[in-house]
Amino acid sequence: MEVAPETLDTLAGWFAQSLSPDAAARRAAEQSIESAKCSPGFGLALLGLASSPRHDPQARLAASVQFKNLLRRRWPKPSPDGDDAADHLPPSDCAIIKANLLQLLLTAPPLIQAQLSEALAAAAASDFPARWESLLPSIVSSLGTALSAGDIPATNSLLAAAASLFSRFRNAFDSNTIRLDLKYCLENFAAPLLEVFLSTSRRLQAAAATVTPPESRPVFECLRLCCEIFYSLNSIDLPEFFEDHMREWMTEFRAFLTTSYPPAIEADGAPDALRAAVCDNLQLYMEKYEEEFRGYLKEFVEAVWGLLMAPSVSPSRGQLAVTAIRFLTTVAESVHHALFGSPEAMKQICDSVVVPNLRLRDDDEELFEGNWVEYVRRDAEGSDADTLRRAACRLLRGLAANCREQVAALVSAQVQQMLAAYAADRTNNWKEKDAAIYLVISLMQKPGATGGGTPVVDMESFFTSVIVPELQAPDWESEPMLKATVLRFLKEFKDQIPKATALALLPSVIRFLIHESNVVHSYAATFIENLLIIKDIVPVPGANVVTRAPRYVAADINPYAQQIVQNLSKALSFPESYENPYLMKCLMRVLGIANIAGQIVHEITARIVGILMEVCNNPKNPDFNHYLFEALAAVIGRAGEQDPALLPVFEASLFPVLQRILVEDISEFWPYAFQIFAQLVNLSRPPLSQNYMQLFGVLLSNATWDRPPCVPALVRLLRAFLRKIPNELNQEGRLPNILVIFRSLLSRSSTEDSAFYMLNTLVENVSFDIMNPHINEIWSALFTRLQTRQAVKFVNSLVVFMSLVVVKYGPGVLVSSVDAIQPNIFMTILQRFWIPNLKFIKGTVEVKLTSVASTKLICESAVLLDAAAAQTWGKLLDSIVALLSRTDQDGAQQEQNDGADADSQRTSGYSVSFVRLQYAGKSEDYLLKEVNDPKQFLVTSLATLSAQSPGRFGPIIEQNVDPANKGALIQLCAAYNTNIV
Repeated sequence: MEVAPETLDTLAGWFAQSLSPDAAARRAAEQSIESAKCSPGFGLALLGLASSPRHDPQARLAASVQFKNLLRRRWPKPSPDGDDAADHLPPSDCAIIKANLLQLLLTAPPLIQAQLSEALAAAAASDFPARWESLLPSIVSSLGTALSAGDIPATNSLLAAAASLFSRFRNAFDSNTIRLDLKYCLENFAAPLLEVFLSTSRRLQAAAATVTPPESRPVFECLRLCCEIFYSLNSIDLPEFFEDHMREWMTEFRAFLTTSYPPAIEADGAPDALRAAVCDNLQLYMEKYEEEFRGYLKEFVEAVWGLLMAPSVSPSRGQLAVTAIRFLTTVAESVHHALFGSPEAMKQICDSVVVPNLRLRDDDEELFEGNWVEYVRRDAEGSDADTLRRAACRLLRGLAANCREQVAALVSAQVQQMLAAYAADRTNNWKEKDAAIYLVISLMQKPGATGGGTPVVDMESFFTSVIVPELQAPDWESEPMLKATVLRFLKEFKDQIPKATALALLPSVIRFLIHESNVVHSYAATFIENLLIIKDIVPVPGANVVTRAPRYVAADINPYAQQIVQNLSKALSFPESYENPYLMKCLMRVLGIANIAGQIVHEITARIVGILMEVCNNPKNPDFNHYLFEALAAVIGRAGEQDPALLPVFEASLFPVLQRILVEDISEFWPYAFQIFAQLVNLSRPPLSQNYMQLFGVLLSNATWDRPPCVPALVRLLRAFLRKIPNELNQEGRLPNILVIFRSLLSRSSTEDSAFYMLNTLVENVSFDIMNPHINEIWSALFTRLQTRQAVKFVNSLVVFMSLVVVKYGPGVLVSSVDAIQPNIFMTILQRFWIPNLKFIKGTVEVKLTSVASTKLICESAVLLDAAAAQTWGKLLDSIVALLSRTDQDGAQQEQNDGADADSQRTSGYSVSFVRLQYAGKSEDYLLKEVNDPKQFLVTSLATLSAQSPGRFGPIIEQNVDPANKGALIQLCAAYNTNIV
């Protein structure tokens, strides 16, 4: 694989500049890399740079990461539509990459090798084994050569590649295809894997007493990789080969768990890393293959228990303890729980396993002080499943599943003992209280949890005597880790705290927003934010449905809003909290609920804009930035709607930063910026200012729509403009230009939703006089696409659009304009697509729109009222009733599932993508305000129609409407006191 040296030098220079502290140089380099991505051979150049020993290691590493991401995004994948084939890597590049990647991976430094292994897995996910038949034989052949030569580093490189390749089986959906792929891998790799595993194990046993840690480390790593591959190949089912050779594997596994190596080797951590991988495999077999594994269970429980009891200074002991405890937890929850059933065993577990791992350790305190983000991620976000504290409590819960009273008594006594120790010496024993609170958090039942909690304390008494004093203590800045745990307790049990109690405690919690500890003020913000999204289930009077109503409304939070906002603003200036997502999320929530006015609006708007100006220099925290724009949208929406006079203030503050985002091409923020612009346009009154009209011109430029992530936001902005200045489309060829953009969006399945949204926006806001000259072009584009795209999603969107035409322009316009494309094509579309798909329409607005439009067709359209169309008329009525009956049956469940969080659209990484701002606009339902109830509209319209031709429609209904739907129609008529005569 040859890449021109000057190409590699240029690319290396860009990557070096992309790490520059100078924002302008960094962004220029990033733009150069972005522009080069579409160039032929870019992937080959990245691979060449990653494997080039003459270039800077940082540039090589950056190239390997970019190469991995490129393969994940652009490696050809099977696609039913083939719409995105143009974005795939060229086949010639793919062939060269497949021919060279494995060999380059084997010679790369460890950090780069890890990235190239993931790149190999990304390519293999699509091509292996069917379109990459040489890959596994090459790995096996090279593995045999390395094993014969005793070359452990080369063996490890090959095993690492294989581990990446087989990792797909861990989370794959079980199917015939995946099983065939697994069978191929087992036939080729299971035996060589066992050979490497046994050979390396013998090598370790022979030399363990004499080798140094640096010499033994690759050997342990080799065995660990074998265990990792073992897990992947056994993840879907127990392969026959592994069942036949189970004793060989299990014998070695037990030896690793029970053998003590020289202190220097143990202290190195490599043995514990291997043991942790072994425990993962034991966990897998216990969960999935208990019957085949039960013969080995007792000896492994004893071995793992012995490991947990043994002292160690290994840096890998923490991870080993987590995996070991997880294995014991699985056993405790199984039919084999009697292994722990004796009072002595239970007490030993509590005293020797749970409590020691529950107390805060030195590294917890170091993490709390030195890396608060990681501490919060582990402790409070549910991602601490791999921490000792969480694992120890899970073990207790597992034991409690079968020995609830025993565990409750032990833990209750332990909690009281810890609290007594704290009371005896509050200064030095605060960790005892912290551990006691953590135990209660972990074991007590939480609302919505299943399986029941373990009642270790009286919750009301514990809350009053243990939690509240810490919140109200005068020395609220002392013992920050204990305060953090108290605030976490509040968050975990927020639903159970009475509303009056929570509001009474709020001033105490608000103090913690300006605590100097990042963790403490983050936890305080999280509690307040979580409190404000609680919803209580409330039955709807007279209906078989429930709704979820917010527990806390504006009137509840208004007295505290200004102090909360000011404290959050102050905390955002604390070291390491400049881009604290928990603070910004809380600010977003308060601004979205409270009624704020006056000077505080000016202050917080200026503060948010100032933060936005700063993050524009380097948008590196996607969660924070999302909440930042949400907060901005919330203050504009809430304050702007209450006081229209604030609009000039918002414009003066926001236009400079929004224009900067567009001018400097800060692509990550474009979708947000267009949504904020749409919000400002919605608040404006015609005639719009020159600034807005210039933006309207930018909006109508084809180049603006070339970025797919921006398209939904651009459509929202177009919608806002059309509501204010619909007649502007008649000037300067603007509408034909929009239709060019529409056709481009329609041609790709990834943007067809936006194409329909654009059409719906046009029909909703533009008169038929303006649309009429172009309606043929629209139908032609839609029906041409329909010939090759008949997916339910597309057809449903088409039915919704046609329904909108009926509602806005009338049934006659729909029928005549469609039939102008081809005579009688409307009836064909109706019979083949509209009627069969109507019952599958979802969404409150969509169901109302399509049912009303369909009712108008059967009651007002001359084509459908023709005697020759009687059967089609009846089938359409059948679909209308089916649609309305289904939504009635689903109503209760839909209501119960209501209450999606306003941050449900947040990002999880930094690729440029559209993320909807929930606070940038309310759900817009300007359609059919005159129709309150589509069911009533149906039966009253039918009654009026049948009264004009008595006796005509009864036989049609009898012949064409399903009996169940006929019964539902009769019930509707009775409910609304109407008759079809």
